[in-house]
Amino acid sequence: MSWDGCLCLQCVREKEVGVVEDLGEFKRLIGEGPSCILWPLQSVVGRLSLRVQQLDVVCETKTKDNVFVQVAVAVQYRVMTESAYDAWYRLTSPTSQIQAYVFDVIRSTVPRLELDQAFESKDDIAQAVLEQLQSVMKDYGYAIVNTLVTDLSPDHKVKASMNEINAAKRLKEAASHQAEADKVRQVKAAEVGH
Repeated sequence: MSWDGCLCLQCVREKEVGVVEDLGEFKRLIGEGPSCILWPLQSVVGRLSLRVQQLDVVCETKTKDNVFVQVAVAVQYRVMTESAYDAWYRLTSPTSQIQAYVFDVIRSTVPRLELDQAFESKDDIAQAVLEQLQSVMKDYGYAIVNTLVTDLSPDHKVKASMNEINAAKRLKEAASHQAEADKVRQVKAAEVGH
C-alpha cells in the first residue's frame, strides 16, 4: 500500500479526482491538491485520472464478399468530473466494456460492406462506434472524445492477390498504350513514305 499523505492530509495530483470512503461507505470526491480527511475513519480508496486516455482495439470480422479483415480502432475517452462516482463504483473495467461495444459495432457494420466499400467507409464505421459508445459510456461516467479506424487490413494472402490483380491491370493498360503508340508510329511512317 502506498502512502500519499500524513494522518489527515491527502494530496491528489493535478487532473485527478480522489474517492473518499468513511468506513467502507462512499463519503465524497476530492479534487486536485491537499484535502483533509478524518483518518483512520476515512481513507482515499482510489484515484481516477481526468486526462484523455486511448484504448486501441483490434477486431477481426468478415466482409460481405467473404474477406476476413482486421479492423483497428483507437478510442479516446476520459472520466467526466461530475460523474466520477459512477466511473469508480458502476464499472469495474471500462476498457473491457469499451472493447465489447467496439467489437459489437464492428461486427454488425463491416459484414454489410464489401471490402472496397469498407475501405471507403472508415469514417462511417468510426462514427458508428463513436455514437454507440457515447450513449452507453455516459451512464458509467465516461465521455468518449473520439474514435478513429486506424487500420483495416485484409489477410496477407488477400493483399497479395489484390496486388497481383492491380499489377496485371496496369500491365494490360501499359500493353494497350504501347500498342497504340506502335500504331501511331506505323501511321506516321506510312505518311512519310508517301
